[in-house]
Amino acid sequence: MNLLPNAPIGIFDSGIGGLTIASAIHRIMPKESLIYYGDTAHMPYGDKSAELIESYSLHISNYLYEKGCKLIVIACNTASAHAFKSVQKNMKGKVAVINVIDPTVSAVSQQFAKGKVGVIGTRGTINSGIYSRKIKKNNKYLTVTSLATPLLAPMIEEGFFNNNISRTIIHSYLSKKSLAEIDALILACTHYPLIKNEVKSFYKKNTKIFDSAEMVALAVKQYLNQAQLEAAEDNFADLQFYVSDYTESFEKSTKFFFGKEIKLKKT
Repeated sequence: MNLLPNAPIGIFDSGIGGLTIASAIHRIMPKESLIYYGDTAHMPYGDKSAELIESYSLHISNYLYEKGCKLIVIACNTASAHAFKSVQKNMKGKVAVINVIDPTVSAVSQQFAKGKVGVIGTRGTINSGIYSRKIKKNNKYLTVTSLATPLLAPMIEEGFFNNNISRTIIHSYLSKKSLAEIDALILACTHYPLIKNEVKSFYKKNTKIFDSAEMVALAVKQYLNQAQLEAAEDNFADLQFYVSDYTESFEKSTKFFFGKEIKLKKT
């Protein structure tokens, strides 16, 4: 691999969810250039087949590699569950790939010696069983209970969060018996940090809430440091955003996360 330190970091998700990770990376490493790809034409990934998700992910990762990215971040739990190994294999010898699941699993496994961990995410992520398998492999004393929450990502994608509609739907899911008396809850979808405060208010500090944004950003920083690929201090951070289909909510969300007007480029 002949990669340049000032080259951009490539990040992709099915929609706006991965912007939580992109903004965390930008906050922690403001000198890094980013290329974000939102596959809005195929959102949500959660109800797609594993084969289709793998196909989308391979196509997008190739696109980001051709754009000269020095690292690829799969900022989507469903794609991380179903396509990480394929993307990693496809990029072997070219560029490293980081998924959103492993940093989160590592943090939960280390912070809790024992207890009950809840996981909420899309049907695709939950049906894969990947969080349960990985957590138990890391810490056999943790019990894992999972619940598919398919309405949440589309709800957030349409801008419905921090209001009565979102609270009603969130409370309906979190009230399920399977999530009773949990010590920690993993928000296993990169859209979900946008409703983190609403989830916290439901549990009233009795449950630790984990979202992947900061943990993935720190994993990215650690990798770049070890690979000696951190951008120079005088590097101008160029932020580029691509979508497979234009949506108004995506444009509004980029402004919300990055505090300025972002020009979307449609592929």
